[in-house]
Amino acid sequence: MPNLQKDLLDAYQEVGQAWIDRVRSEVQLWSDLAAKLATSRSFPEGLEAYRDCISHRLRMAAEDGQRLLDDGQKVIASVTNSRSEKKPGKTK
Repeated sequence: MPNLQKDLLDAYQEVGQAWIDRVRSEVQLWSDLAAKLATSRSFPEGLEAYRDCISHRLRMAAEDGQRLLDDGQKVIASVTNSRSEKKPGKTK
């Protein structure tokens, strides 16, 4: 049981750090858009900045979906690996 808890904690810590990094990149994306809009000199230029931002955000959303799947697999692998390391004949 202690190995399972340690493995799960490690997996959650790794997953958590990846999501914190993801949030930082989201904040940076929108900050960059605000800066570009503030310095745009025309409506088409501002529209292009917004279009580029949304395009990037959609790619990030697709990556988020893949990350969710990968993170779930990491957690499941942690549980599976800890359970398979259990010695035969011993319970709990």
